[in-house]
Amino acid sequence: MGVVVLPGGARVRGRKLGTPASPADLAVVLGRGPLPPWPARLVRWPDFWVPLDRADALDALREAHRRAVAGERVEVGCRGGVGRTGTALAALAVLDGLPADDAVRWVRAHHHPRAVETPWQRAWLRSLA
Repeated sequence: MGVVVLPGGARVRGRKLGTPASPADLAVVLGRGPLPPWPARLVRWPDFWVPLDRADALDALREAHRRAVAGERVEVGCRGGVGRTGTALAALAVLDGLPADDAVRWVRAHHHPRAVETPWQRAWLRSLA
């Protein structure tokens, strides 16, 4: 876990919430906080599932992608830092132009080997294309 470089070169930190971290310009918090003391967007996303409000999640991830490409410090995180965080990082890779199936392999190689934990998370990624 930590900073990953998206296929296009932008950097994004993926982390387990509640662990010490340096400030970011934007945090996308997946599920229930804790919210960091810097600007954050809360996305309602149950553990082992997909976002409850898919439009809001995609809006938050598009903002995160746009800001990361612009060179801002962006992070995504959830309670465990693996499934939802990995799925969000894979979604950022899809927004960066990587096909969804390649994004799963990419995030497992660059973030965590168990990232994108469920079949419905993989299906959600394919729906982004």
